[in-house]
Amino acid sequence: MSETATTSYLTQDAYDRLQAELRELSGPGRTEIAKRIEDAREEGDLKENGGYHAAKEEQGKMEARIRQLTQILDTATVGEAPPDDGVVEPGMVVTVEMFGDEETFLLGSREIADGSDLEVFSDQSPLGAAINGKKVGDSASYEAPNGKTIDVKITAAKPYQG
Repeated sequence: MSETATTSYLTQDAYDRLQAELRELSGPGRTEIAKRIEDAREEGDLKENGGYHAAKEEQGKMEARIRQLTQILDTATVGEAPPDDGVVEPGMVVTVEMFGDEETFLLGSREIADGSDLEVFSDQSPLGAAINGKKVGDSASYEAPNGKTIDVKITAAKPYQG
């Protein structure tokens, strides 16, 4: 585990869903891909064997996802949905006014919003850090990657109902 690993907030439902995915990939998933690689290897010349190369590539992607899930689950803070009190915190769907437009997003881990088309900002992102702990009606500002200061006003904050 690296020193820079960050904690991510997950609902119990999201944590359980990721645990189940990790169990599936680590057990039956690994067994199945190993069998497909072995079957393809038995077909002969590996240089020209598309099935072998596809199976090896899929194995690499699966192992990367296993490492990602393990890191997320090892560093996750699991909790219930935050209270509906208008205070911005991870697990909230937040609406802000920025540049005269409204933008709505989930504050927290993209794993919480799995299957949703809701945009997600980490609470460690510049925007997330600036508004975390603020209340509806409050204003905040943060520095964008280009060095400009961006002002935002929080207009709504409700617990995510995934």
